[in-house]
Amino acid sequence: MADPKGFMTTPREEWARRPVEERVRDWDEVYVPGALLPIISKQADRCMDCGVPFCHDACPLGNLIPEWNDLVSREDWRAASDRLHATNNFPEFTGRLCPAPCEAGCVLAINQPAVTIKNVECAIADHAWAQGFASPRPPERLSGRTVAVIGSGPTGLAAAQQLTRAGHTVAVYEKDDRLGGLMRYGIPAFKMEKQHLERRLGQMRAEGTKFRTSVAVGRDVRAAELRARYDAVVIATGATAWRELSVPGRELDGIHQAMEYLPLANRVCEGDLAESPMSAAGKHVVIVGGGDTGADCLGTALRERAASVTQLDIYAQPGAERDEDLEPWPTYPKIYRLSAAHEEARDLETAPAADADARLFAASTLRFTGDERGHVRSLHLVEVDEARLPVPGTGRTLPADLVLLALGFSGPDREDGLLDQLGVVTEPRGTVARDAGFATNVPGVFAAGDAARGQSLIVWAIAEGRAVAAAVDLYLTGSSRLPSPISPHDRPMTV
Repeated sequence: MADPKGFMTTPREEWARRPVEERVRDWDEVYVPGALLPIISKQADRCMDCGVPFCHDACPLGNLIPEWNDLVSREDWRAASDRLHATNNFPEFTGRLCPAPCEAGCVLAINQPAVTIKNVECAIADHAWAQGFASPRPPERLSGRTVAVIGSGPTGLAAAQQLTRAGHTVAVYEKDDRLGGLMRYGIPAFKMEKQHLERRLGQMRAEGTKFRTSVAVGRDVRAAELRARYDAVVIATGATAWRELSVPGRELDGIHQAMEYLPLANRVCEGDLAESPMSAAGKHVVIVGGGDTGADCLGTALRERAASVTQLDIYAQPGAERDEDLEPWPTYPKIYRLSAAHEEARDLETAPAADADARLFAASTLRFTGDERGHVRSLHLVEVDEARLPVPGTGRTLPADLVLLALGFSGPDREDGLLDQLGVVTEPRGTVARDAGFATNVPGVFAAGDAARGQSLIVWAIAEGRAVAAAVDLYLTGSSRLPSPISPHDRPMTV
């Protein structure tokens, strides 16, 4: 490490966000442009170069965090980029979107604020692009083997890039008109501007990866045809089958799934629409679900000028500090976190009835009521205890012209017929079954990412893509030098 006392002399400092009043007027990323590089070398100095770096185990990619922290502290950006890209295909994505389980596993976090690993990662990635360190890496020779990857989210893209670089001819099939999966139409631009995605896609095209957009395998192309055309197929469609809320009044107009709402706002940013047909402008909005997707809806509704926005979370409000008995270091703790969207809601006071920022904690929806035209007008809720049972006398009503359901996803969508046509076996929860080598019951067909693992984090998605690529390479050639950071059965660190 460059400064052995850095963790004692330098306090944690994170990438500054733009003022709330400024950033809610646009869709640009929330951070102050150019404010990261001036602070990041000193922040990297805080890394203790631990004898046993638990940040490695907390990250499914096995990122070489102490190594690139040391290189950044010495401002050796090219070497830092090499070490970062050795384990992560898309660090500019994870540096913006990952909740950073590596920081929860930082040894410094035992009794001090963790190293800003996520910020360092993002700085390296952005600097690599600015300095031309992320040039395309096409294969020296082709193997003559072909692979179809179904889905262009982080799993599909990681698998495709690894397999292309190994010399296979890879085609990525995407049902939407643009590539990126949820990174394109699910993640709002204020969290990650799409230029980062386009830049990486350009690199992949230059390396030789082929892309087929607006093609739903199972509907536009029969799965059997795809299977016959390619030597191997990777299912990386994600988990897009959203969970429902079965309460009275669900049929009312104005109640939508989050993933019906967010893509429209993203299409406005892409220039496809002048205004979203589900715009929250002037409406009282209630978001049911306390996770990241709900926070994305919150930030989007604020930028659309909603009259009010409230987010319901069925869990009790967590504390500000880790509970060492229930969630000891180095596990990822459930603590009170203030995302950019929640900071905006707090400062703008968009939900006066909320417990904190825009959230009502320990809240469960009982029913919806509407007007004579069949449009939702109110949401009735009740507080719940730790067992999620209603607490008597705590019922209340919120005005609601637009309700967004952000309750997570149960597995891949089966409407296009892909899984049935391929004949792959699924687990009871709806995900694709696979063996220890990421292979399904159908020879030559593999499954990775949320489609098989279930809803997870972007860092796990990329790790799955890299691992399934190694499995496919082994299947095609009999051996593989591609890294395989995880197995299908690995899970995040828990008690």
